[in-house]
Amino acid sequence: MGIPFLDLKSPYLELKDELDAAYHRVMSSGWYILGQEVATFEEEFAAYCGVRHCIGVGNGLDALHLILRGYGIGPGDEVIVPSNTYIATWLAVTYAGATPVPVEPDVATYNLDPTLVEAAVTSRTKAIMPVHLYGQPADMDAVNAVARRHGLKVIEDAAQAHGARYRGRRCGSLGDAAGFSFYPGKNLGAMGDGGAITTNDDDLAIRLRMLRNYGSSKKYVNDVAGFNSRLDELQAALLRVKLACLDDWNDRRRTLAEAYREGLVGTGLVMPSVPAWAEPVWHLFVVRCPDRDAVTARLDRGDIGWLSHYPIPPHRQDAYRELGYGERSFPRAERLAAEVVSLPMGPHLQRGDVARVMAVVTGGA
Repeated sequence: MGIPFLDLKSPYLELKDELDAAYHRVMSSGWYILGQEVATFEEEFAAYCGVRHCIGVGNGLDALHLILRGYGIGPGDEVIVPSNTYIATWLAVTYAGATPVPVEPDVATYNLDPTLVEAAVTSRTKAIMPVHLYGQPADMDAVNAVARRHGLKVIEDAAQAHGARYRGRRCGSLGDAAGFSFYPGKNLGAMGDGGAITTNDDDLAIRLRMLRNYGSSKKYVNDVAGFNSRLDELQAALLRVKLACLDDWNDRRRTLAEAYREGLVGTGLVMPSVPAWAEPVWHLFVVRCPDRDAVTARLDRGDIGWLSHYPIPPHRQDAYRELGYGERSFPRAERLAAEVVSLPMGPHLQRGDVARVMAVVTGGA
């Protein structure tokens, strides 16, 4: 492909010596589960996010699911989620036995519209789960204000927002707890699956460390019925290497995003809107195309990778058919699903590549 949508090889090549050394360090240690690499990464990532605790888990979905379990949220309870998000946000609620209650996005930012949240609160609501979609923070002050009025937990889905800031504070420190994914394509990506939870809640951290490890706080002593969801030593060691580069790589993304935003003005594409209080990290660069088929056909002809994040909203997936949401139940989410296109983005994309993408998108090449 001329310009791939995502380049996962170049990050390894840039950090090859450090990553190879981390690999050999773990292999030589003879300790592969919940050892010093995980403990040290947890300390480093907690400090990076500005919280007291980080708990490494198997993946981002587990991170959100275990937070809900840790707070005792389950059958009979409701959790407010965005109607416009990846299905994992909803699945975490389902895994806990609770019911996802969708709220529409602000179409300018793609994130949860906080002005609509309060109307969705019922006597069964236990938490709000805003998503920092595409690497842009949700409006957390507004969300937290609703939560305080109703005594709700706020759980950040920060799977796409490693390093993003809201009013100067990093995502992962803005609610009661946050779930991160380290899927390889994330801004901070492992060489396989991985995830983490960040929180300042001391009691929750204790419960989560048990829940991720069979419900055990001491070997062969099981305090609760837990799960097997542990960030392994090798992924933790590799993530430690990448964490040291995260801010620099996010800055590279910002430079490319600004080039897109400036170069695509007046083309008929709708650019993402960035509020003054947000410092996004551009996990994805998503535009809206009233005529998406024509734009994506030009990208295909130009040998340029693209994706749609996401073409089917969760409420329209067969997995959630039983909730009974018909077509047009959430028209904002459905409109975005019909129009969004994600253009190539990543810290190793070159400015010349961005120029080429823009020329092709606008029909100039």
